[in-house]
Amino acid sequence: MASLEASPLDQRLEWDTPLFLMARAQFEQAVPHADVPDEIVERLSFPERAVIVSVPLRRDDGSIQVFPGYRVQHSTVLGPTKGGLRYDPEVSLGECAALATWMTWKCALLRLPYGGAKGGIRVDVRSLSRTELEKLTRRFTSELIREIGPHTDIPAPDMATNDQTMAWIMDTYSVQKGYVVPEVVTGKPISIGGSVFRREATGAGVVMVTDQACTRLGRTLPGQRCVVQGFGNVGGVAASELHDRGAIVVAVSDISGGLHNEAGLDVPELHAYVAEHGSLEGYDRCERITNEELLELPCDILVLAAREDQVTAANAAKVRASLVVEGANGPTTIEADAILADRGIPVVPDILANAGGVTVSYFEWVQDLGRLFWDREEIRRKLSDKMSDAFDRVYALADEKRITLRQAAMAAAIREVSGALEARGIYP
Repeated sequence: MASLEASPLDQRLEWDTPLFLMARAQFEQAVPHADVPDEIVERLSFPERAVIVSVPLRRDDGSIQVFPGYRVQHSTVLGPTKGGLRYDPEVSLGECAALATWMTWKCALLRLPYGGAKGGIRVDVRSLSRTELEKLTRRFTSELIREIGPHTDIPAPDMATNDQTMAWIMDTYSVQKGYVVPEVVTGKPISIGGSVFRREATGAGVVMVTDQACTRLGRTLPGQRCVVQGFGNVGGVAASELHDRGAIVVAVSDISGGLHNEAGLDVPELHAYVAEHGSLEGYDRCERITNEELLELPCDILVLAAREDQVTAANAAKVRASLVVEGANGPTTIEADAILADRGIPVVPDILANAGGVTVSYFEWVQDLGRLFWDREEIRRKLSDKMSDAFDRVYALADEKRITLRQAAMAAAIREVSGALEARGIYP
């Protein structure tokens, strides 16, 4: 068993935040089941590189405002780093370090030739005009020009960023390089090298592994009563996929609150409403509930597709689902994990459940490099194969070692990275 005794770096970590400590704790819980050397554990305990930049923006009124920006690269052992860029008032170095760490395990678990990265700008995009948002994105790209690249670090969309954001990054990078480089980002518009099925990939992948988990638990997905926290790119797509497969979506939520109907919600109607109004706020054809109430509804499957720290020590005992699936990153705290495990409620962990997005991002990158593109059915089939293989390996390891699915997923991922690091060695 590898030792996790404190090293000098442990005394004061710049990224020491509750979220990073949670990522570290998950790593430490999985290490004894991964059977890897001590020196590998020590190296993988810390991000390889962290960059902090200041991003100046000339506002529409002529004033200058400066925003902090971040990019953390956790591991380059398996290949270039990969991970999203988020624009959010809560973005911090610690958050990016935690999310980059999880991305390493996610990519390794899916056997993608990437390490993990994450970044973003601490900004409320609702305070920016479209012109300001574009200028901020292009300047941020210029600040990161030495850090990102198609063979070094490939960004993708995340919270409050989208295909248009990626288009601005791709264009800014290409202009500075002097030639078109579509493979520098993924999640782009299809017109400039994006992949079909990329937007839906994370939510669809969530439901693919949910279906497999139901099979392993002796259930069938049709008829399962589902609660979906979050109704954006992940939760919204997951709700649609569940609805299309015959599951009954009894509750959903977004930033405006939750909706509940014991008979089942009309998911296509909800999407039409959001397309017209921008959110679920004001929808009145069912019961309105709070996000806290939504997490405690009786159901067969609870999909957590909002953000981190949603199921905690304070509410884990009140969760009344018989299966939890993590569509978001880090939605279940360490304390909550233990409570759910004691109650016999399996959790399909984030590094497995929401890996559909980075997997199809990998497909997009490969297509851009080869300038050869696949159709939607082929990509969906390739994604299903990848998700199924990862789920089967995780479930087998959990069964073999009598550990949780999270511990098994983490251990399997650590083994993948460890094997590569042992082969390469630690320079010098």
